[in-house]
Amino acid sequence: MGAVDRVKERLQRYPELVYRVFGGGITVEPSTPDGFRVSLIEQAGEWVVWFDGWHDRFTSEDEALNCFMFGLSDRCRLRVHYRGSFPYRWTVEERVGDSWREDSTTGLLIFPFWRRPRIAYRRNAIIRKTEPGGAADGGG
Repeated sequence: MGAVDRVKERLQRYPELVYRVFGGGITVEPSTPDGFRVSLIEQAGEWVVWFDGWHDRFTSEDEALNCFMFGLSDRCRLRVHYRGSFPYRWTVEERVGDSWREDSTTGLLIFPFWRRPRIAYRRNAIIRKTEPGGAADGGG
């Protein structure tokens, strides 16, 4: 069973989610206006996970699946930097206790720097953390 099929199997637990399968990938649409798209693309021997403009490459299918499901969890939020209405930097943050810890950032080199800056926080929070210090999804 490939990564896309494994994701589809896990998503059966969340019938409220809207997702689409394409070629070698799958995208879950945000369920609220404050959410973000989560995508997984299978390529020859590697997987790419996208949270809107943020992305990371994985050589392990399990790590890619964990990252994908993390993007749907209440432990994840996406900090999006804008110039005007133009998004140009995306930072994944993880909730640790009562605070948020920055994980990684993806950004554009060219953007309209002269426009007014603003930051928006996006969360999906579909999968709830199961126990203190535990994983968000039973996984597997």
